[in-house]
Amino acid sequence: MSRDFSPDDARRYYDCHVALQDRQGWYEDAALAALTAAGDFGTAATVVELGCGTGRFAELLLARHLNEEARYVGLDISGAMLDRAAQRLAPFAGRVQLVQADGTRGLPVRTGGADRFVATYVMDLLPGDAADVVMAEAHRILPAGGLLSAASLTRASRGLRAGLVARLWAAIHRLAPGSVGGCRPVRLAPLLRPADWDPVHHDVVTSFSVPSEVLVARRR
Repeated sequence: MSRDFSPDDARRYYDCHVALQDRQGWYEDAALAALTAAGDFGTAATVVELGCGTGRFAELLLARHLNEEARYVGLDISGAMLDRAAQRLAPFAGRVQLVQADGTRGLPVRTGGADRFVATYVMDLLPGDAADVVMAEAHRILPAGGLLSAASLTRASRGLRAGLVARLWAAIHRLAPGSVGGCRPVRLAPLLRPADWDPVHHDVVTSFSVPSEVLVARRR
């Protein structure tokens, strides 16, 4: 989804690396904990997650943070990821809908159809123009007051070691994007249009020297 990593490349890569997605908690979990704490999921009615992967974060939300009436809609480009998510989320099947979707295009969710929009480690896979499409779709899907919650690998690192890791990751992505699943460090905050969003929470969380940006914003 950079110039050298197309949506088809992403679909093929993630269809073949389902198990790998469940082994990335060593750098993701601290950022996801911060995101969960700031995202006010306990009052959510409907959560839409772009890039739901194997459903690891969805399981956490459904088991510990969403109320029993809340619905969850998971979107992912990989059919294999969705199959794994369906298995993982089977205990919540009556409240869960999983849909194959390409995040670089319009999303199959009605306007105003959710009060939470989640994208964790997805925006770092998208090129700038596709990231803008996702932000516009999040704005369309959420009503006024709805919350966008996003986490991503980031260039906005704190500390020398984290900065070096971010630069090294970016360099590897430039040379061989498929070796890092098409992901690279990006900046989330500049994607927020002031006319569309009010920032609620913004931080950089570093785990094992890998910096992640955590962003929660309220739709105007």
